[in-house]
Amino acid sequence: MFRSLIVDDEPLARKRLRRFLSTENDFEIVSECENGKEAIAAIQNLSIDIVFLDVQMPRTSGFDVITAVGVECMPLTIFTTAYDQYAVRAFEAHALDYLLKPISQNRFHAVLDRVRNNMVQTKQVLDAQVLDQLVRRQEDARGLTRLVIRSEGKIQFLDTREIDWIQAEGNYIRVQVGPSAHLLRRTLSDLAKDLDASRFIRIHRSTIVNIERIKELRPYFHGDYIVYLRDGKRLTLSRSYRKEIEKVLKQSF
Repeated sequence: MFRSLIVDDEPLARKRLRRFLSTENDFEIVSECENGKEAIAAIQNLSIDIVFLDVQMPRTSGFDVITAVGVECMPLTIFTTAYDQYAVRAFEAHALDYLLKPISQNRFHAVLDRVRNNMVQTKQVLDAQVLDQLVRRQEDARGLTRLVIRSEGKIQFLDTREIDWIQAEGNYIRVQVGPSAHLLRRTLSDLAKDLDASRFIRIHRSTIVNIERIKELRPYFHGDYIVYLRDGKRLTLSRSYRKEIEKVLKQSF
């Protein structure tokens, strides 16, 4: 019996995995987690044989979970991802298994068959050294993870994952984090090159937004859209950037 853990911030994704696993007599769902913090606790405190781990979760990603637990302590790990070009390439390069959302039943069963029929070899492929290489490669691909904010004689280190949106303001850029705004003397184009392309996208020549903060898009005038964020903020998506964001959102949600 394979004691299984499902980790995903999306209820529908967890429900889909639960439904697939419920028909497998040799897999037992021990627990489900909706965020990375819960996943870390579950892996550390429960006896888990295999974890279905979402790559992209707010605040604590799947790779953050691995780092916190330690690669040598991770159960057999099957990654799930909606859109992560760096991770997918890394999985394929290192022969790590992953499930691309929306997860198909055929692909899901193929992964389970690999676990059943070749457990020893699978564990050898998914050993701590290979998993560590994947985490390191993913961290290299993530882009800028910290912004240094200098204000009133203080130096503050800002985690880029906490950023909601960024907007150009003259010779500065405004970095919005919840109710707080920070001004940096830097161009938007320069910062865009350093940010994680799987997390941040440009929606206007003067605006970058964190994809995870987007709630919905609504048509506006002349091919433009209004981007509604989860906190109620509204931003303009110009038509010149529309195709790119539609492609990303279609793959992400």
